[in-house]
Amino acid sequence: MINTLDSLLTFENIYLIANWGVVPCWLLLMFLPSHGITKFFSHSIFIPLLLSAAYVFVARQIYLEGNIFEGFNLYLGLENLNEVYLNESLRLVFWLHFLAISLFVGGWIARDGIRYMVPKILTIPCLLITYFAGPLGIMIYWFVRIFYAKRINFDE
Repeated sequence: MINTLDSLLTFENIYLIANWGVVPCWLLLMFLPSHGITKFFSHSIFIPLLLSAAYVFVARQIYLEGNIFEGFNLYLGLENLNEVYLNESLRLVFWLHFLAISLFVGGWIARDGIRYMVPKILTIPCLLITYFAGPLGIMIYWFVRIFYAKRINFDE
C-alpha cells in the first residue's frame, strides 16, 4: 500500500494538489470569512497540517535521496540559492512552506478584518496580494487596518 502511495505522490502531483487545494480556502477567506466552513478549513489548523504532512513526505524523500545537506547552501550566498532551487525536491519544500505560511497569514487578515470591521472591498485585495506576494499583502493590509483600528499595533 505504501509503495502504491509513493508512486502516486510524485513531486508534480504534490505540487498540483497543494496549489489547487489552497485556492478554495483563499476564496472562502475572501467571500465568506465568518462562515462555519471557512472556520473549519481556512481558520483552523486543518489545511496547514495537510501541507505539513506533504512537507514531511517531501523531506523524507530528500533524506532517502541522500541530498539532505544541499539545502544548507542557501545560507552561503545568493548564487547558491539558485543552485538550491535547481533541486526539485528542495524547491517543492520551499513552495509548501510558502503556501502554509501565506494561508495562515490570510486567515489572520480575514479574522482581523472582521474584528475591526474593515470592508471586504479593502480586505479582498489585501488577501489576493498576500496569496501572490505574501509580505506585500500584509504590509498593505496593515496600512488599511490603521484607519479602522484607529491605532498602530506592533504586537499582534
